This record gives sequence, structure tokens and C-alpha cells, in this order.
Amino acid sequence: MAASVGLDRKDIDWVADPKLRPLDLFADGKIDAFLGFPPEPQELRARHAGRVIVNTALDHPWSQYFCCMLVGNREFVRKNPVATKHVVRAILKATDLCDSEPERVASVIVDRGFADRSDPLLQILKDNFYKWREYNAEDTVRFYALRLQEVGLIKSTPQKIIADGTDWRFLNELKRELKA
Repeated sequence: MAASVGLDRKDIDWVADPKLRPLDLFADGKIDAFLGFPPEPQELRARHAGRVIVNTALDHPWSQYFCCMLVGNREFVRKNPVATKHVVRAILKATDLCDSEPERVASVIVDRGFADRSDPLLQILKDNFYKWREYNAEDTVRFYALRLQEVGLIKSTPQKIIADGTDWRFLNELKRELKA
């Protein structure tokens, strides 16, 4: 991401102390920026601190690709294809539930003690786009592999990564099964 706006990774002084909370350092003006994941950006918005530079859920080109990928141990997947497919199906159905009933999902998360308040969760659920049927997983891997290759973090080509490290069988089967 930094490279896409003209920065080199050497331009960044990373703060990686587990005792420090980047959100608080940022809100207190002690660091210039931080990479935040929900619910941190929502908390900053509520505190009227800073502004979003890139929102991968909304900003192109990032928003055109999956934000996350499900990864399985190759040997486990080979030995347990039925269990693997069950896990993938459960995650995709949960994704659909987050899209169709965000209020219910936020309420359940709070009721089960995984979060204190439902309002930031609800905002997160409503801000995300659940287009797993529309996005192309292979294009996503290619896009991110190219970004990583451009900045020298990987040497493999996107084609090699896709050929050696991906298997779309379960996703493609479930796209057909969970059509509507």
C-alpha cells in the first residue's frame, strides 16, 4: 500500500512493541499513521481522531479483491476433504448472514461476550461488502502477489504462486451449491 502512494518501506519507522497500543499513540499524536483493523478505525472515528487514507473495503483497486483468504494445511485438506468443505461452507454461510442480518450478528457477538458494544460492530458489518460469489480468488492472489513482488518482498511470480499454492475446488463447488 505504501508503495502505491510513492513511499518506500525504508520511509517507514515501524512501531512493533506489543506493550504499546498504536491506536492510542496515533490519537495522542505520537505517531503519524497506523494500520488499523476493525474495530480500531471505528473507534478513531468516534473519537474524531485522524482521517482514513486508504479503506480497502471501499477504495479502488483494493476493494475489487477479497480482503481475506482461507488457508488450509495442504496435508489436512488432502486427508480431510469433507471436513474442509464443511468449514468453507460454514464460513461462507456466516458471511451471508453478516450481509443479510447485520443487526442480529452484532447482537449475538455482544451477547456471547466477544465485544462490549454492538454499535461499532454494526458499523463494521454494514461497511463491508460480502461479494464472495462475485470476486475472483485467483485474481486476488495475482493482484497481491504482484504488489509484493513489486516491492521486493517475494521473488516468485504470481503465476507460480497460483500454480503451486492454490486450490479453488471447494470454493467453486460451494459457489454452485450456495447459488441463491
